[in-house]
Amino acid sequence: MVPIELFRRVAESVPAYAAFLKEQGVDPGAVREFGSVPMTTKDNYVRRHPLAALCRDGVVGDMIAVSSGSSGEPAFWVRSTADEKVVGERFAEVFRAFGAAERRTLAVVCFSLGTWVGGLFTIACVRQLADQGFPVTVVAPGNNKAEILRVLPVLAPQFEQVVLLGYPPFLKDVIDTPGVPWSSYNVKIVTAGEVFSEEWRALVAERAGIADPLTGTASLYGTADAGVLGNETPLSIEIRRFLAGRPDAAKELFGASRLPTLVQYDPAVRFFEEHEGTLLFTGDNGIPLMRYHIADEGGLISHKGMLGYLARFGFRPTAQGPELPFVYVFGRSLFVVSYYGANVFPENVTVGLEQPGVSDSVTGKFVLAAPEGAKGIELTVELAQGTVGTPELAERVSASVLQALKRLNSEFAHYVPEDRQAPVVTLRPYGDPEHFPPGVKHRYVR
Repeated sequence: MVPIELFRRVAESVPAYAAFLKEQGVDPGAVREFGSVPMTTKDNYVRRHPLAALCRDGVVGDMIAVSSGSSGEPAFWVRSTADEKVVGERFAEVFRAFGAAERRTLAVVCFSLGTWVGGLFTIACVRQLADQGFPVTVVAPGNNKAEILRVLPVLAPQFEQVVLLGYPPFLKDVIDTPGVPWSSYNVKIVTAGEVFSEEWRALVAERAGIADPLTGTASLYGTADAGVLGNETPLSIEIRRFLAGRPDAAKELFGASRLPTLVQYDPAVRFFEEHEGTLLFTGDNGIPLMRYHIADEGGLISHKGMLGYLARFGFRPTAQGPELPFVYVFGRSLFVVSYYGANVFPENVTVGLEQPGVSDSVTGKFVLAAPEGAKGIELTVELAQGTVGTPELAERVSASVLQALKRLNSEFAHYVPEDRQAPVVTLRPYGDPEHFPPGVKHRYVR
């Protein structure tokens, strides 16, 4: 992709973008530097125009997806088979790392099915792999746990491996089901939609019988706006695992006390830029987007720059990976609570819930709050199925989370008075309808 050339094509063929440039006083023919093109956002561009005007030649494509609405009102996004073909290479890279180009593979799509982008988009992209010659078969029970557990015992033994694709907390919930012989299914997992810790990866890999998390797990960086923008590779996973054990190196590299998702991306397909600690991307989608601000906090690192940085710490990755740049993503700044001036991130809390002595008793889901006058951050935690909450367990959870916060978040350790640092933990039963309703994308901060 040559961004300036795509800009000119979009300015000529997309009615809404031509109107946007006119409003901004920009003459497309006079633009010489892509960085001088005004940024677009959901509010200043997408929501101000009808769907047809946002599409090439003013014609709506063959499918419409709906955003999850994590940060507000849902938005509508046009898709086409051409978009899926471009994104399909990200899936191909992940499945090749799983050995799925040679092994009979059952892909179990556990994302929500319906108008949301995750499920149907994933089905389409994985079926493309079959068209390319991958011996892969798709079954799509969606985020219906009972249906997943009904079809797997019948279908899994007929394939050499099983790939579960879904939202991280939901996949963990499925894998935590007692009595399922996961190790006999040769499981791999693909996640999207949420940052998770390396403790989470190790824990889920162990429970699913995944011997090598580098070649048995992968996270996708995707948005409803443009599909999949990047993917984990064995190389990026090995690097992230190293950085998880070196919070000092991670903070210097990423500029934060939390570990982001780290993926590699192809700049020929999705062009990224940094803007004040957040990400912009440009892509030719069903709704072409130019310098689109997605509000995700993160940044970019070249392949050479990443390896050079790691060499300073004596670390040289051995895993294979493409010579492509890295993008790191924290998520959005509204998913954080402020407590005594310290930003407390869900990613910090998660690590505490995934430690031995705690992880078997909780699901990993929680709700974080810091109301005025609180004696500690308030943490509502979902118990594992069949677990009974006790004061002793609540104390263990609080101690484990506190240890993680003090180790990973220097702001918390230094800003918060010592007598206000211990989280105030409330344990709620599995599937609690008020805090942890089944089948709903979970919100960690309220």
